[in-house]
Amino acid sequence: MTARGTTTASRTVTGTPSGTRLAGIDAARGLALLAMMATHVLATFESDPQLTPTWIGLAFSGRAAALFAVLAGVGLGLSTGKQQPLQGPELWAARRGIALRALVIGAVGLSLGGLEVNIAIILVHYALLFLCVLPFVGLGGKRLLMLAAAWILASPVLAYLLRPWLLSADPPLRLGHNPSWEDLATPARLLGDSFLTGYYPVLQWIAYLLVGLAIGRMALAKAAVPFLLLAAGTVVAVFSKWLGTVTMEDWGGRQSLEAQIGDPAYPLASLLQVNLAGVDQSGSVWWLATSAPHAGTTLDLLHTSGTAAAVIGVCLLLGRLGNWVELDLLLPLRGAGAMTLSLYTAHLCIMGALHDQPLLRGWTVEGVYWAQALGVLATGAVFAALAWRGPLEWVTHAANQVGSYRPAQVRQPSRFR
Repeated sequence: MTARGTTTASRTVTGTPSGTRLAGIDAARGLALLAMMATHVLATFESDPQLTPTWIGLAFSGRAAALFAVLAGVGLGLSTGKQQPLQGPELWAARRGIALRALVIGAVGLSLGGLEVNIAIILVHYALLFLCVLPFVGLGGKRLLMLAAAWILASPVLAYLLRPWLLSADPPLRLGHNPSWEDLATPARLLGDSFLTGYYPVLQWIAYLLVGLAIGRMALAKAAVPFLLLAAGTVVAVFSKWLGTVTMEDWGGRQSLEAQIGDPAYPLASLLQVNLAGVDQSGSVWWLATSAPHAGTTLDLLHTSGTAAAVIGVCLLLGRLGNWVELDLLLPLRGAGAMTLSLYTAHLCIMGALHDQPLLRGWTVEGVYWAQALGVLATGAVFAALAWRGPLEWVTHAANQVGSYRPAQVRQPSRFR
């Protein structure tokens, strides 16, 4: 859902693979798209009273959407100077382009908000995230990492303090549905839901874009950087998930929260493994100690940022391997990743058409997913091979170009005296 990256893995005259980095980033986007689609189509819980998590829920819930957000930050870092952030008029032009692109994405999201789907659509939040990080796109990698660390620590606490106040308003500042054009008539509810009370709380999710910006400021073409991302991301992800498990299971956090909820319809042990979205996380500071997906806590942000960094490292390594063996192993994935806005929109429209409709004879839910997944990969491969942009990517690219346009400076001829 970001600007289209390089789609051919070429070599410079020195033999350095010039397209490897962007091919890996686009492939990571394609992987994130497939994982998000899996959580949309396939069950994340078994249909039993205990809501036993499925492997789809355990593997992808929370992590796929976070990977999308981190990759948004990576894309912004790459488009605003890479290791040398833009400054001065160039930076302001880039900010204007990003802002106009965000408005287009937001308009698409609001239009899709009217679909009858049992899916939390991310596009409006995605657009707001782009706008919120505009002040930070001129920062270098070290400052971005420090800011991301501070945001990961502070924003969950601030959200925990503010959410009860927003939910106690009359009416509560929560939509309960995907944002649509009609919600512009109630801006307080729309903003309250988008930033704090909804499925993708922008206040905490800004951390993902800051992490992604910091990754985008790294020398991703260097051989050691993908290994660093893989190793550091894995360590952070494992440590934060381990600490969250300790706080809930060994230190009594889950028992305390179960006593507070007191509702057997919410088997907390399962929800902590898959998804805390929709659970009222107030009334106990133990809510801040979990690493559950979609909890928006410090440990959740750390875990999902770590897994995103590790996946990006793996995809960069695979892209490099493809250049070494002269075989574009990532063509379908990177092609899909270069047009995620178009493919994500098409997926939502398909799911809207299937909503509350019986499946055709012989079809299963798994078949519906794999048909869409194969369609995504095939479409991505064709568009990448032909070096085409996706239709909505053309629109966002044009918006970016219009927003970042700077008239050429005309030098006045000197006058002879």
